[in-house]
Amino acid sequence: MLIAFNKPFGVICKFRPEAGRRTLVDFISDRNVYPAGRLDTDSEGLLLLTDNGVLQARISNPRDKLTKVYWAQVEGAPSAAALLALREGVTLSDFKTKPAGARIIDTPDNLWPRDPPIRYRAKIPTAWLELTLREGKNRQVRRMTAHAGFPTLRLVRARVGEVTVEGLAPGEWREIDAGSPWAAR
Repeated sequence: MLIAFNKPFGVICKFRPEAGRRTLVDFISDRNVYPAGRLDTDSEGLLLLTDNGVLQARISNPRDKLTKVYWAQVEGAPSAAALLALREGVTLSDFKTKPAGARIIDTPDNLWPRDPPIRYRAKIPTAWLELTLREGKNRQVRRMTAHAGFPTLRLVRARVGEVTVEGLAPGEWREIDAGSPWAAR
């Protein structure tokens, strides 16, 4: 079984209840699935869950080079040089990121309002970036954009491999067809 879940902002990627916090248990009734990779509590968007350990490892292991696409709303207006640095890989305190896709995009058409909304500052512009990674280390996108001088205000995972968040409202999930290429691997 493979589930695509649109994880809302503020939800912790675990099934164990936590007082005063929302977790996966508040949204998904099947307790026999486990997250394939994680999304930080302050990130939102596509989270895949499965009951298949081999598939879980394939989705989350960087060696399999599965693409993950993120939409990041950043503070400021990234320059061509900043985008080039993101594409070539940036050296963070503990590792150098692998080359990534990075481009400025319009606000995604199918983007839902965030609850709570991000802070608005009239004198500081924001921009949306689409980042495509084949690795996924702890808070990597946020660290990359901050290193380039453009802190992330909102981060949405839009796609993992061929599975997208499209058509899922925050908190909704769907089972991926068992006949899909995902199930065959």
